Amino acid sequence: MSKNEEVKKGVIFPIGDENTAYAQYFVGQSYYNALVADPEVAVGVGNVTFEPGCRNTWHIHHDGYQILLVTGGEGWYQEDGKPAQSLKPGDVIVTHDGVKHWHGAAKDSWFEHIAITAGKPEWLEAVAEDLYEGLHQ
Repeated sequence: MSKNEEVKKGVIFPIGDENTAYAQYFVGQSYYNALVADPEVAVGVGNVTFEPGCRNTWHIHHDGYQILLVTGGEGWYQEDGKPAQSLKPGDVIVTHDGVKHWHGAAKDSWFEHIAITAGKPEWLEAVAEDLYEGLHQ
C-alpha cells in the first residue's frame, strides 16, 4: 500500500480526469482538474495529482513562470544542475522563465499540487531513471 492514499480522493479540489492530453510528458499516471482555463486570462491554474512514482519530464516555461502550491502527499522538484528538493503539503515552488526543471510524486506516495502557469512549456527528455530511483525522502 502506498503512502498518502487519501490524496487520490482529492485534497482540496477533485483530482479530475486522467491526464491523457499530456500523458506523453509523464512517466506514470497523473490526473488533471482545470481550475482556471479562461482564454481571456493569461494564467492557467490546475490541480495536478500524481500516482506514486509518477513524474513529468524535464521542461522549461518560456515567456512565463510556474508556481506550485503543494496540497497533499510527498513529492520532488528539481531544477537542472541543482539537487532535488523533497516536497510536502504547504511547500511553495516558484520556477522562473527559462529554468529547466521537473516535478512529481515520491516513489511510494501519492502527490498533489496546484500549478499556476503562464507562458508556453517546452517538454524535454524524461528524468533519468537512476536519478529518480536514487532519491530518498
